[in-house]
Amino acid sequence: MAIRVMLVDDQVLLRTGFRMVLAAQPDMEVVAEAGDGAEAVEVLRSTRVDVVLMDVRMPRMDGVEATRRICGGERGRGDCPRVLILTTFDLDEYAFAALKAGAAGFMLKDVPPDELLAAIRSVHSGDAVVAPSTTRRLLDRFTPMLPAAGGEPRHQELGKLTEREREVLLLVATGLSNGEIARKLVLSEATVKTHVGRILTKLDLRDRVQAVVLAYESGLVRAGGGAL
Repeated sequence: MAIRVMLVDDQVLLRTGFRMVLAAQPDMEVVAEAGDGAEAVEVLRSTRVDVVLMDVRMPRMDGVEATRRICGGERGRGDCPRVLILTTFDLDEYAFAALKAGAAGFMLKDVPPDELLAAIRSVHSGDAVVAPSTTRRLLDRFTPMLPAAGGEPRHQELGKLTEREREVLLLVATGLSNGEIARKLVLSEATVKTHVGRILTKLDLRDRVQAVVLAYESGLVRAGGGAL
């Protein structure tokens, strides 16, 4: 079955460009469009969508609030469409807020078409699409904006992890891929993937992006990638 994609952007020309790129793919279909977040939320009530390409700054309702309503908050709902935020470097703070709201990841609006298509497929399969280096740069820049309140409950959640799982979470939060973690800890990549899966399950998180956010919010990792 084709991946059902929804385009949400207030720029008609940009939506047209994305639609043309996606229409050329045999495994993708644009099934809906919206010019702002409020319209997107309304359309999704009656349209089945797998992946939403979501702009951030739009009239009436921005992409962050729309993502929050679509995904049901920071943890995200298992049955919600996967939201891929499209942003620019000067809007990174909005992308971070959207990740907290439940987005599966984010990419730049000028991303090459092949990378955008790969990201849509990855998101549809359940993966997060924020590259580790991009995650690290984003969080290093905007961690100081995070509220200090709520840290203690997050530390209690982290207490569910084994020593090895905590070690893996630290490395995930500093931007390492599964392969890099495997080499650093002298483990197989499959074992690292298992550890990451257990971390997500124990902490009731949707993907590794949410795990990185939690690690930074809890104070487990400082801005700059250092562990506490």
